[in-house]
Amino acid sequence: MRKDKVSSAVIRRLPRYYRHLNDLYLAGVERISSNALGRSMGLTASQIRQDLSCFGEFGQQGYGYNVENLRGEISDILGMKRGHTAVLLGAGNLGRALLENFHFERSGVTLTGAFDVAPPLVGQEFAGVSIHHVDQLEDYLSRHPAMIGVLTVPHSAANRLAGRLVACGVKGIWNFTNIELDISAPGVVVENVHFADSLLALSYMISEAP
Repeated sequence: MRKDKVSSAVIRRLPRYYRHLNDLYLAGVERISSNALGRSMGLTASQIRQDLSCFGEFGQQGYGYNVENLRGEISDILGMKRGHTAVLLGAGNLGRALLENFHFERSGVTLTGAFDVAPPLVGQEFAGVSIHHVDQLEDYLSRHPAMIGVLTVPHSAANRLAGRLVACGVKGIWNFTNIELDISAPGVVVENVHFADSLLALSYMISEAP
């Protein structure tokens, strides 16, 4: 697969492709043309072919794309079969909502443990995931290494806990803290989730709509 200089815009469209192809696969669709796929996703056929060409040649002229095969290829590109594991720091309202309602396994990620400092939470279990005291983080990760850390902690603790995760070998941080993390470690990727940004963008589009 060719991966040199793939733009962030293409990378962020890949999950959309996967979700759409998965829906088609579950509906029993065996093949689809780039034109039909583009129409159903609000993209042009040219855009789809250009995006996918960053990783290889998946379609056949006159046939289109085999839905099951393309779904599998994009799953591989996204790393969904690499057995990534994750830990969650911060079992407050947002953290518990993720624990109980977000299906990490559907994205190929296994959430192995969660951490907090609140005595009423430590020792509890939510959706099969045990809550440990954050003081046990290093010991836990030495025995159960994780590639991903999910941060749903208060602003004041975000950078400190992110640093501890990185020191334990975590390579990716899913950051819900609404602050920009101060991480300079090579090879560590931060994905920031700002709910307010999305809502404000929606507010703008509504305001500008005719």
